[in-house]
Amino acid sequence: MRLDKYLKVSRIIKRRTVASEAASLGRIQINGKVAKPSSEVKEGDMLDILMGGKHTVVKVTSVQEFTTKAAAAEMYEMITRGDLE
Repeated sequence: MRLDKYLKVSRIIKRRTVASEAASLGRIQINGKVAKPSSEVKEGDMLDILMGGKHTVVKVTSVQEFTTKAAAAEMYEMITRGDLE
């Protein structure tokens, strides 16, 4: 699944356009490499996200085309979350 779509479906980022812009600006990495919006996301990938003064690292646990709001949090595991200093 595309990175921008995964971030929207999993509700890590609310809008796909915002996810796409963040990736285009180099603020998202997959397994330590800068990712484009069209980069493929697979189970087991580590996403490193820098947005809004926050640094978030998540591990992808599942990839689904559609999900409910309640089940969206089960698509990833939060590793770290914090403010940039």
